[in-house]
Amino acid sequence: VQLQASGGGLVQAGASLRLACTVSGGAFSTYSAAWFRQAPGKEREFVSFIRGRGGTTNYADSVKGRFTISRDNAKKTVYLQMDSLKPEDTAVYYCAASSTIILSSIPYPRNYAYWGQGTLVTVSS
Repeated sequence: VQLQASGGGLVQAGASLRLACTVSGGAFSTYSAAWFRQAPGKEREFVSFIRGRGGTTNYADSVKGRFTISRDNAKKTVYLQMDSLKPEDTAVYYCAASSTIILSSIPYPRNYAYWGQGTLVTVSS
């Protein structure tokens, strides 16, 4: 299973970006997927999650109401729509996937077997 993240860029505060993560290999519709981010000097942190079956979603409190995760199983792609961006959203964003994950494990990077290469999002004030 390989993941390819794209869509990052430099934007001003208040703007929007949409990230995409395309998955090759594996039975995509059965995989759960997540977005994490890592700012310079900080640990990788959970952003959002979408379950493979049923499409249940979860969000970090810091992005709830501003970010929306979705998936298109036909295109084998997971999206992260980011609205009302803030300078503190600046980070490298990574997509991740897992074939099996329980609710309590969702926010922890170690529980995801597959990772994309990351895409940089920079939000200027």
